[in-house]
Amino acid sequence: MHSGAHDHKNDVISQFMNAAVALQQDHRYQTLAAARKANDENKALQQAIGDFNLARMDLNNELAKTERDPVRLSELNTSINDLYAKIMGDETMIEYNEAKEDINDVIKYINAIVTAAVDGEDPLKVEPPAPEGCGPDGCDGCAGCG
Repeated sequence: MHSGAHDHKNDVISQFMNAAVALQQDHRYQTLAAARKANDENKALQQAIGDFNLARMDLNNELAKTERDPVRLSELNTSINDLYAKIMGDETMIEYNEAKEDINDVIKYINAIVTAAVDGEDPLKVEPPAPEGCGPDGCDGCAGCG
């Protein structure tokens, strides 16, 4: 068993750590970091997220009651749906989600390379995985992301 020590400059863990540092220098990560910062600084978005979380807690409390108020449930559902639409429609959130999707594609590719290596395949020959929801023939039949 491995001792867990990382005092060798060329061991596999150190190489992966260096690759992770390189990932943080990639333009896709930089875009994600900037989008995350923009979300954090967007006061209207943060207020909507806070309101959404409170409405969800109120809904869970109402659902936990033995005698639920159907009018209150309907109001809470409407409020939650409206807040969700407001959050997801916010420009900084849209940019964040697009950046997150791009970095997730990179991570899926990295995982495919690692899996190939562990399975004894040539990691240098791994092709990027197809985007989620797409088949082997590309995205022609894809309905898009909901």
